[in-house]
Amino acid sequence: MTARVGIVLVSHSAAVAAAVAELARGLAGGGDTAPIRPAGGTADGGLGTSAELIGEAAEAVDGGAGVALLVDLGSAVLTVKALLAEGDELPEGARLVDAPFVEGAVAALVTASAGGDLDAVTAAASEAYTYRKE
Repeated sequence: MTARVGIVLVSHSAAVAAAVAELARGLAGGGDTAPIRPAGGTADGGLGTSAELIGEAAEAVDGGAGVALLVDLGSAVLTVKALLAEGDELPEGARLVDAPFVEGAVAALVTASAGGDLDAVTAAASEAYTYRKE
């Protein structure tokens, strides 16, 4: 099987990241989806972000096709940007995705599971900004 894009969900809360990953898996049809991992909270279980947890999750989902990182709030963005700037903290082809956290995660996982490349996964997640709820 061809490697699929991996997805990391970075939240200030471990529970939120895990719940969004579970929701995305369920809405993507369950079964054999692309790899997705939550990276929420701090290493001691508190609220915040952890560069170590993000790096571990990114390594775990990296199959060589790239890693899409979706984030919830401001300092999560800063943490991921800092890791990307380091150059060796995240797998080759890791990318911060500008997308809504929940809808973007679902769109990214569906697209990655269907075999979309990193550009397609990023585009699908970003397009979730246009989803209207009225």
